[in-house]
Amino acid sequence: MAPPLHEPEVVETLPLSEKPQDLWIEQDDIRHHNPVIETSEYAFKATDLVQINDEGVKHAARHIRQKLLVESYTPRTWRTHPLHICPPEPYDPDDPLTKSVLDWIFLISSLNFSFWSEKEGRPDRYGVEWLAGWDSKERKVHTGYWSLVAALDRALEEDIPITDPRFYSSETLCPDSLIEHVFREAKQSTESIPLLKERVGVMREVGFILCNSFGGSFKGFLDEFQRRYDGQGTSLDLVRMVTDTFPSFRDEVYYEGTKVCLWKRAQILVAETWAAFFPFSAEDPHPLFPGPNGPEIRRLTMFADYRVPQILYHLCILAYPPSLLRKLHAHTPLPSGSKEEVSLRAASVIAVERVREEILRLIKEEEGGENSDKVSNAGVVSSVLIDFYLWDLAKKVESGEERIEGIETAELVSIHRTRSIWY
Repeated sequence: MAPPLHEPEVVETLPLSEKPQDLWIEQDDIRHHNPVIETSEYAFKATDLVQINDEGVKHAARHIRQKLLVESYTPRTWRTHPLHICPPEPYDPDDPLTKSVLDWIFLISSLNFSFWSEKEGRPDRYGVEWLAGWDSKERKVHTGYWSLVAALDRALEEDIPITDPRFYSSETLCPDSLIEHVFREAKQSTESIPLLKERVGVMREVGFILCNSFGGSFKGFLDEFQRRYDGQGTSLDLVRMVTDTFPSFRDEVYYEGTKVCLWKRAQILVAETWAAFFPFSAEDPHPLFPGPNGPEIRRLTMFADYRVPQILYHLCILAYPPSLLRKLHAHTPLPSGSKEEVSLRAASVIAVERVREEILRLIKEEEGGENSDKVSNAGVVSSVLIDFYLWDLAKKVESGEERIEGIETAELVSIHRTRSIWY
C-alpha cells in the first residue's frame, strides 16, 4: 500500500469560551451547528470585499422557489443525470450494486476539484470522450466536472475496477501509469487533466485509510458511522466524520489567524450520497439516516467552489468591487487563501443561506409555517438543493442553453481561477 498523501492529524478547536465573539455557539447546540456557516460569516465580514445584494436575494429567491417547488427540482433529480450510476430500489444494503455506487460516489467526491481550463470554450480544452450516457449509443466529449465522471464510467466499462479502494490504493495493482490512462484526454484535446499528480496522491491517501480502517469500502465507513452514532447520525455528523478522518477533505484556511472551514468536498460527498439514495417518497425514512431526526440536510451549506459564485453574481445576489472585476476579466490567478478567494467563497455560503431563508419566509407568509417546516425538513428547500440547481443553471447559461427571464441579471463574468485540490 502507498503511504497517505497527508499524515493524519487531530484538528484543534478552541474551547467555546476562547472563541472570538463572532464565532460563539451555545454549548447544547454544538453538534447541530455547522462551522461552515459560523466561520464563513466571520470571513465575509473580515474580508469586507464581496458584498450581498438584499434586493437580488429577494428576486432570485422567488425564481429559485419556482424551480424547486413548482417545477419539481428535487433530490430525485440526481437520478436523471445520464452519467450517474443509480443504486437499487428499494434500498438493499446487501446488493453489490449498493456498495459499488457508494464507492463510485466517494471517489468522484474525492477527486471533484479544479476542472477549469484556460482553453474554456475551445475544442482543444481537456475533455474525455465517452458515451453521452449509460443508456446512450451516442459518443461525445465531456468537459469540466463531467470529464471526471465520464473517465471513471469509461474505465468501469473497460473492466478497470477504478472505483474500488483496494485497487486504486495499490501502486502494484493500479500503477500511476494506469491512472493516467483512465484520465486520458480526447483526441482533439491539447491539455491533460489538471493536477494529475495531486489526484493520484488523493486516491492513494483515501484508499489507504478506507482499506486500513473501514474494510476497504465507503460502505464500511458508513457502517462505522451508523455504529458510532447508533443509527441516529445526521448529514452534518457524517460531514464531521469525513473531515476528521480524511485530511484531503479538510478544506480549511486560516484568515487573519482565525480558521475558516469551507468543507466543499466533504459536504458534497454527503449531499450526493443523500440524493442518490433519496427514497421514492419523501415521507419514507432515508435508508442511510434512519434516526428520528433523519438526515437534517438543511444543516449543510452550499458547496463553495468557483462555479456557483459566478451564477450568484449573474443573478445580482453577489456584488463585486471594481478591483475584483478587473482581476476576473483579466483571468488573474487568485491564490488559495487570498483575501479575494476567501471572500468569494465565504460570501457565496452566506448568500445561499439568505436565499434559503427568504424562500422559507415566502412559503411561511403565503402557505403557513407548517408547510415551511415541511419543505425545510424534507430538504426540498435546502442550501444543498439550491446549490445543485444553481450549478446546473450556471453550466446551462454559460453554454447558451438557457437564459434567465423575469429578473434582473448582470453580465456573466469569468469564474475565479484558483488551482487547488479543495474545489
